Amino acid sequence: MAELLLLLWPIVALIALGVWLKRSAWLDSGFWPAAERLNYFILFPALLVHSLAKAPLAQAAPWQLLGVLLSVLLPAAALLWAWRWRYQVAAAQFGPQVQGLLRFNTYIGLALAGGLFGASGLAVAALLLALLVPMVNVLSVLALLSDRRWQARAVLWPLLRNPLIVACLLGLALNISGLSLPLGSEALLKFLAAASLPLGLLCVGAALQWQGLRGAWRGLLGNSLLRLLLMPALALTVANLWGLPAQSAAIVLLFFALPTAPTAYVLTTQLQGDARLMAGLITLQTLLALVSLGLWLAWIGSRVAPAVS
Repeated sequence: MAELLLLLWPIVALIALGVWLKRSAWLDSGFWPAAERLNYFILFPALLVHSLAKAPLAQAAPWQLLGVLLSVLLPAAALLWAWRWRYQVAAAQFGPQVQGLLRFNTYIGLALAGGLFGASGLAVAALLLALLVPMVNVLSVLALLSDRRWQARAVLWPLLRNPLIVACLLGLALNISGLSLPLGSEALLKFLAAASLPLGLLCVGAALQWQGLRGAWRGLLGNSLLRLLLMPALALTVANLWGLPAQSAAIVLLFFALPTAPTAYVLTTQLQGDARLMAGLITLQTLLALVSLGLWLAWIGSRVAPAVS
């Protein structure tokens, strides 16, 4: 347990440092949008390509992993849509609720997976992202557009331009083809990848919007508890039913226990959703996850014996 807390506290410290740096205005206000853009388009994709290109896919049980993810996401999405129709929830509020329940903070997830299981854990997490990111993005866009007539292009075009999806596809293509990264580019990707997670966690802290916590507490708290407690319990049950290997099952549990993604705010504003509600969900879930993740990490430590690095 002590080792797991030692793993978690640097992540919490980086998020807290991001909060302080943003609120103190110690850095110029233009730094944070530039840092987020650098990480989203260059550093984080480099991490995904580097991890997936060398991932032992057979050991990660990719088809079982896909089955587990679909078995969790599809029933959850169906229940969310049934709730929307039953209570006539507008798309502006429905979109944030869907993203709050289904999306996840990749920076925290990869930092924990790598810290728990080293390179093999990072490889499984990267494969999980390759499968999960397109699915949750499609569901999020459909939810935000659910009050409007939409065309396939409105859903597919953002996915085709998503640098994380492109990076996952490139990494998988390199892995499956057996091609190695040419001319020292592996070392370059490794350098870029090393900068991604610390910068990403600082940006997570800077992106927290405290004003979003004022107001609809019932909706914020209900969605957050479902995300941080019910979804990981469901994911763990499904992973066990599918017979997923212990390490892969632990990483699936971990990713469904993460708070929602800060980038959900950007998508919400672009598609005219309730930005205040989305900001509140991101902030509250991130704060509550500092406690709930400790509990889930303790469970993982008691069952899977992680190789904490």
